[in-house]
Amino acid sequence: MRTLVTGAGGFIGRALVARLHDAADSDDEVRTTDVGDGDIADPVHVARLFAEPVDRVFHLAGVVSGAAEADVVAAERVNVAATLELLRQCRRQRDAGGPLVRFVYASSIAVFGVPLPARIGDDTEPAPTLSYGTHKRVCELMLDDASRRGDVDGRALRLAGVVVRPRGPHGARSAFNSDLIREPLAGRDVVCPVGPQATIWVVSRRAAVESLLRLADVDAARLGTMRAVTAPALAVSVAGVVAAVTRAAASAAGRVRFDPQPHIEDQFGRWPLSCTFERARALGLSADDSLDAIVADHLTTLESP
Repeated sequence: MRTLVTGAGGFIGRALVARLHDAADSDDEVRTTDVGDGDIADPVHVARLFAEPVDRVFHLAGVVSGAAEADVVAAERVNVAATLELLRQCRRQRDAGGPLVRFVYASSIAVFGVPLPARIGDDTEPAPTLSYGTHKRVCELMLDDASRRGDVDGRALRLAGVVVRPRGPHGARSAFNSDLIREPLAGRDVVCPVGPQATIWVVSRRAAVESLLRLADVDAARLGTMRAVTAPALAVSVAGVVAAVTRAAASAAGRVRFDPQPHIEDQFGRWPLSCTFERARALGLSADDSLDAIVADHLTTLESP
């Protein structure tokens, strides 16, 4: 099997590629592309990636929330134009008699806009209020249509806040999710732009990767015509995150200072604690057991050679 991963150098991409290599047979090939390898929206570059038939695509490349708001033109090119070009290339391969590509798209809970409903379930209609969420929803619909037409066998996974991301600029306004865990455990103070009563959805990178791999294996008949699935996540309060970090390391106590910013909290800190992920769970996807498990997973990763 030949697998293509876009955004392979990113936080999730690196872990996914490692898992794919670990599970690969001798005749499997994992092909990757990321910033610096070429323009993912350029038909010439994409055609090179498909120079030999591709069986499976994990499309992770994207410009996230804050960065997309700051430069919507660049974001549209990466988030929308590149996705459409990949789908076109899959169709060309199919039309030429090549294999039907199983296309796994990394979407986002950003497809749900604000004000958020009191409960989110499989029947909640997406209504994005950020460019990033709009881009994701557009691509979900295009993936549905391409699957209906038989151009690809698509499926999209709506990921929550994936933690614990490393320090550094990446354009995500929800980066405080990771900061709350990473910084106190490293002995550093952090200013949180939402209050302790704010509520968020989080998932570890490990669980996110496992859900992507699991969704890739699901038979198309079980997905039906609507290919987007909301990944299971933990719905928690920010105070709960701080408490879990303090349980893991007493030295982390008192490291968080709250300076709520209404435009951040309204968009990223009011996720409903009432939520269900029944469809995803029926497909075999799962979240982390607890915040303590996420924190422990992060600490184990830090201790790994």
